Amino acid sequence: MEHRASLVTPVLVAGCLIMTVSFAIRASFGVFQIPIAEEFGWLRAEFSLAIAIQNLAWGIGQPIFGALAERFTDRKAIVAGVLVYAAGLLLSAFAITPEQHQLLEILVGFGIAGTGFGVILAVVGRAASDEHRPMALAVATAAGSAGQVVGPPLAEGMLSVMPWQSVFLVFAGLILLALLALPMMRAPAPAAPAGPEEGMATIVGRAVRDPSFALLFIGFFSCGYQLAFVTAHFPALVTEMCGAIDPTGTLAGIGVTSTSALGAVSISLIGVFNILGTLGAGWLGRRFSKKYLLASIYALRTLIATAFILTPITPATVLLFSVTMGALWLATVPLTSGLVAHIWGLRYMGTLYGLVFFSHQLGSFLGVWLGGRLYDVYGDYTLVWWVGVGVGALSAVVHLPIRERPATAPPAVAA
Repeated sequence: MEHRASLVTPVLVAGCLIMTVSFAIRASFGVFQIPIAEEFGWLRAEFSLAIAIQNLAWGIGQPIFGALAERFTDRKAIVAGVLVYAAGLLLSAFAITPEQHQLLEILVGFGIAGTGFGVILAVVGRAASDEHRPMALAVATAAGSAGQVVGPPLAEGMLSVMPWQSVFLVFAGLILLALLALPMMRAPAPAAPAGPEEGMATIVGRAVRDPSFALLFIGFFSCGYQLAFVTAHFPALVTEMCGAIDPTGTLAGIGVTSTSALGAVSISLIGVFNILGTLGAGWLGRRFSKKYLLASIYALRTLIATAFILTPITPATVLLFSVTMGALWLATVPLTSGLVAHIWGLRYMGTLYGLVFFSHQLGSFLGVWLGGRLYDVYGDYTLVWWVGVGVGALSAVVHLPIRERPATAPPAVAA
């Protein structure tokens, strides 16, 4: 088909634009930890629970929006996601209790689901040829990283000139602007099967009974735990730990004037190097076994996290951690989504990837909430960091037995 001959398509461009805006907002929530907690006198766990609920709602909403896209078209699912996202941000600006924030983050989480990986990667995957699909998925994933580059510094900059409530209102307007990309979001319909078409329930049921699906599900848990914990708590960790080491707050040697700015820059720097790492993962995914690449990524993450926590935390080690972890940050996404498409096909990729992604968000919930809870109990993040090291090592192991070949329907039983 001619529209699939090139890597760059209108669908990929539109998907990248939507992912960039959506993830710029999502990645900035860690910057709000200290301002909101200080204004209301909350424990760290209060706002952490709100972000944790956001991540859990994102995971629950992902297969729902994937199914909606496959049933009612991608564009309608994305419109619904944008509207829910904007409503959650708008109402959050007026929330004054922990319970209100926690409830409204359900809307934000569902909004991220409707504008994030499950819907966007599925439509991009269908629009790409077999040859270009791994790299197209990597480019769309890297667009989310581009959002991470600009989101936290943008939020930090706006917080210096306006209250956090106003920043939430600005973000609500930005996600609504993402609707301008929808005219380009016209993906081809899934190809008709050669024989009788199997329904969603049949294909999904066969996939969830497959041991390889269970291994992918388990393995993606640690990815969510590590990424969400760092996104939500790393700016605060950096502000406090580097502030103790550098009490003057003048980090002129690296061009940063405060530890709070260093925390935002660290998340942005992760995003910069994640773009390179994700594109590299897409390139490697065309040439090497995806499951072995995934196992290698989780093993390297485990080693980097271990080295970081065992060495004194300084501005230099923060930047080194951000660069190395950033190169592996979302590199798992094009490989995991590519495995889903390769093993169980493109027809219901959005729903199936959404189910696998739910495990990612269970890990995200635990990483964010446990980070805040254990911080309030012990006064630091050391224990929750070591939990992340352990689950990362587990993920490196569980990917090894995955059966990396297309699943086939069981033979029909003769009458």
